[in-house]
Amino acid sequence: MPSIPCFQPRVLLQRHLGGVNMATMSLPSYASGVSEVPLLGETIGANLRRTIGTYGDREALVEVQTGRRWRYDEFGAEVELVARGLMARGIAKGDRVGVWAPNQAEWTITQYATALMGAILVNINPAYRTHELSYALNQSGVRLLVSATEFKTSNYRAMVDEIKPSCPALEETIYLGTGDWDALRDDAARIAVDELHAREAELSFDDPINIQYTSGTTGFPKGATLSHHNILNNGFFVTETIAFTADDRLCIPVPFYHCFGMVMGNLGCTTHGACMVIPGPAFDPAATLKAVQDERCTGLYGVPTMFIAELGLPDFADYDLTSLRTGVMAGSPCPIEVMKRCVADMHMAEVAICYGMTETSPVSTQTRRDDDLDRRTSTVGRVMPHVEVKLVDPATGLVVERGEPGELCTRGYSVMLGYWDEPEKTAEAIDEARWMHTGDLATMRADGYVNIVGRIKDMVIRGGENVYPREIEEFLYTHPSIADVQVIGVPDEKYGEELCAWIKLKPGADPLDAAGVREFATGRLAHFKIPKYVLLVDDFPMTVTGKIRKVEMREKSVELLGLS
Repeated sequence: MPSIPCFQPRVLLQRHLGGVNMATMSLPSYASGVSEVPLLGETIGANLRRTIGTYGDREALVEVQTGRRWRYDEFGAEVELVARGLMARGIAKGDRVGVWAPNQAEWTITQYATALMGAILVNINPAYRTHELSYALNQSGVRLLVSATEFKTSNYRAMVDEIKPSCPALEETIYLGTGDWDALRDDAARIAVDELHAREAELSFDDPINIQYTSGTTGFPKGATLSHHNILNNGFFVTETIAFTADDRLCIPVPFYHCFGMVMGNLGCTTHGACMVIPGPAFDPAATLKAVQDERCTGLYGVPTMFIAELGLPDFADYDLTSLRTGVMAGSPCPIEVMKRCVADMHMAEVAICYGMTETSPVSTQTRRDDDLDRRTSTVGRVMPHVEVKLVDPATGLVVERGEPGELCTRGYSVMLGYWDEPEKTAEAIDEARWMHTGDLATMRADGYVNIVGRIKDMVIRGGENVYPREIEEFLYTHPSIADVQVIGVPDEKYGEELCAWIKLKPGADPLDAAGVREFATGRLAHFKIPKYVLLVDDFPMTVTGKIRKVEMREKSVELLGLS
């Protein structure tokens, strides 16, 4: 059933204020997601068992690269084997099990096996090097690590050997693609099925079940600790909102180590009996579109840069994407023109934009499948079912009026338990009323739809004027030569800060300089919003999940422009 539109406080105000002239009163930037669909009050394992009982003969998981396939009953049996194998290796409820690998079937099986027997899965970024790997393993206290042997230029086995002496909690590493995985499965014979069931009976849906390290731009990343209740429900409601059923097949090119892949992707599918399709170990635009075509996928996920790469393939028109109807674009702000092309050229008429963060499991707002094109291209949707959002003045903490920018805060089932073993940092992010402070600046329209205008720390103050890079980026996307653009602030003696645009040109486009950008923008943007500097680049510095690293961009800009 669809969720009921956000509660509008004006109705209640009218009841209490009688003859007051309501036309003179403005609404606060607050909304709550009322819904007739209840939250799932069960563990991930219990939910999976219910899905298997209903859809056991349906296809659950496809690994395109190897051709391996599992029906739900087969997938459930594999998950049980690995869960019992982990118990045989001495993994107890609450022990941490790390997974360090690109997207592959064993990643997904490990995700559900740990949840089934009560271990806490620790997601390790595939791009981590030894320093970061050692920190994550030690900070979370991983006892057993499931790891690839190598990926791209990384020799995982050599890196684990290097850091193992400095990781006293790490007792064992199971390398995928070797006999280790089979040996773990074989060890299931030492644990009776009844022992697994007894373990499951000890679990609560409020137990921590997952630690995800957020992409820190300064210092070490923090381990967002999430419960069954957090991620099971978020995965369910993201796909419920795009009307998923057991007939859907979702292509998941986004990384499993992030919420986008393992929550919105995997859990979104298994809560509905839909099929998870893994197009490859890492994102490849051609492999992704081929997987959609060959597996007749109905949904596709991606960050904006992924969709840009897919749409930019020279043979894009040769792929049959007519099976698509929906999907999600998230992870960073979505260019309007790109969204329009997804709808028109990729047949994704019901594609949604989601907004959130790891600490909120992750999604807090989402566009709806029946939204008009304006809402689905110029906002990040409205509040999710069973979630609250408010926008507050960062200086006072007071809720701002609709239409005014404020820091987006969210509260509800989706807010993490906290940062693993870091109560002080948890208290900095979650206030006493359990509001998660996102650090994002947003506005809320009269209809409750939210637009992200930037990060508090990304806002540029030029000569006393507050400038939001997002607005300028959206404008520059309309330039016929620009494929992608990011705008940042750089130091300036006169104005404090000036604007610098990093621009990726479309193939074959003529070079573009600051004068050309100024000519294009003059008369259409206020003078203080026109970038003073333009840098033509091939790529932007990014995290593995596709988030732009603007801190690194500022540092490089200062160096390249001689502004130090």
